[in-house]
Amino acid sequence: MLFDNLQGLVRVIWVGTLAYAALVTVLRLSGKRTLAKMNAFDLVVTVALGSTLATVLLTKDVALLEGVLAFALLALLQFVVAWSVVRSPTLARMVQASPRVLLADGRFVKEALRDERVKEDEVKAAVRSAGIGGLADVALVVLETDGSFSVISQANAGERTAWPQERSS
Repeated sequence: MLFDNLQGLVRVIWVGTLAYAALVTVLRLSGKRTLAKMNAFDLVVTVALGSTLATVLLTKDVALLEGVLAFALLALLQFVVAWSVVRSPTLARMVQASPRVLLADGRFVKEALRDERVKEDEVKAAVRSAGIGGLADVALVVLETDGSFSVISQANAGERTAWPQERSS
């Protein structure tokens, strides 16, 4: 069966268009941070927005206005948490992960690898992806708060002021 009735298809087109416009409006009003991938909370908001959009589109029991309210609520909650984290180091430690040094000056930081559940081979792959052929040529590999690797070569290490300060994640 391709569809139940024409009314259902028209509803998806109509509600989908309006929900999409509402989501874009909420995202523009809430700022760039709402869809950032800076930490786990940001990812949760992004996934929740997508799930909400799908629910509004495909579930007849959820009215468009309820979906728009859900978009606005998620954006507001993300704003409140981000605003609070900037002002409270204690909350920041609770909500945000910290970047973690996995390799420093060509040597693996075994405790960090174990704690973050990262294999040496994964770090080596990140080094290769950065176009570096040997670990001795690497000043730093960092597991960033968004789960990506940053690789800094010895040649680009500079005065090392951008290196993460260790704190428990």
